[in-house]
Amino acid sequence: MTWTEPSARVKELIRRGAEIVLTAPPDWLDEIDAAAFSAVDMRPIADDPELRAFAIRGTHANLIHWASANLRKPGAPVPANTEEPIEAARLATRRGYNEASLDAYRLGQNVAWRRWMKIVFDLTSDPEELRELLDVTARSISEFIDATIAATKAQITLERDFLSRGRDSQLREIVTALVNGGGSDRTAAELALGYRLTQTHTAVVVWTTVADPRLTELEQVADALARLSQARERLRVVASAGTVWVWLAGANEALLRDAHRELGTLTDLRIAIGSTGRGLDGFRVSHLDALSTQQAMARLHTDQVVATFAEVEGVLPLTADADRANRFIAHTLGALEHAAPAVREALRAYLREQCNASRAAERLFAHRNTILRRIQRADELLPRPLHENTLNVAMALEILYWRGGAAETPRAT
Repeated sequence: MTWTEPSARVKELIRRGAEIVLTAPPDWLDEIDAAAFSAVDMRPIADDPELRAFAIRGTHANLIHWASANLRKPGAPVPANTEEPIEAARLATRRGYNEASLDAYRLGQNVAWRRWMKIVFDLTSDPEELRELLDVTARSISEFIDATIAATKAQITLERDFLSRGRDSQLREIVTALVNGGGSDRTAAELALGYRLTQTHTAVVVWTTVADPRLTELEQVADALARLSQARERLRVVASAGTVWVWLAGANEALLRDAHRELGTLTDLRIAIGSTGRGLDGFRVSHLDALSTQQAMARLHTDQVVATFAEVEGVLPLTADADRANRFIAHTLGALEHAAPAVREALRAYLREQCNASRAAERLFAHRNTILRRIQRADELLPRPLHENTLNVAMALEILYWRGGAAETPRAT
């Protein structure tokens, strides 16, 4: 249906109405939730705490999505909400429910429409304005819900197909066999995986430890890493509800290392990047290195979002025994262990840059004199002079960094 832009006056009324919706009191949302859960086939979902929470977030998100879109561009068509509702449908399908109720959207829509009419009648009493305003928004809400339901139905179909074929289960078996040295029929494995094993691979593990992981988000991050690193091909395998394995062919390693910066806030996600290798051996070794990197990050409870095998390889043997690592840090760093993070990070950067203060300053976006002062302060705090114990100090600082002891990048002072 062709969209006709509403008049300037009606657009202003829609914008004001959207502002009211976005600041609505909680009882409005409670009324919509009650209507949604009154659907006959919503009972199993209403009785399941996790699914109920997902469904509530979905109905709330729909309302906010529509109102926010009309705040930005009043009366314009609103695209489907493809976040919370689809995730709820995905979870419900994977939990064994054969149908996620779509009546809930219609019932919620009816309640929201009644509320919307009360709002617009308080905004204007002009008959022509009301006619145009109600006509535009009725069509907008209906088309938005239709699009969201269509997207949700499509997701349910995909999930059923996924579960019926066990695609990821099959992929896990194949790659596990390859990594363990089995699966000698390379051609058959490539056909099943849809991925060539003869090229250069960089394996990645994307994971989270949150109680209710959103698998969709993990998969989207994995796909984004492939795109941002300019990989020629990618193989993505769901290893568990909170872990996705990825192999990237021909990825630009520098772009891959920094790709997470383009993905926004990834508070609950971690990315472990393996080594790069060619052929079946490269496929295998890179994945094992990515797993080792993941294990190191988890063991150290690091606050770093991403780590590469090259970065943590040196601290892997040093951190296998947590008590021994703690004693090594305390013995080597002394008072520096508890010094200002900026001081520790200045010394770490200095050592990583082969004791070159100018390059350390460039790395930390700080003035060279600032770096020199911090290095001098760090040397004063060490139990032994830096020049007598450089290697051990560097290793201790690396462990501390990956254990969550790093500072934010110091700026020039």
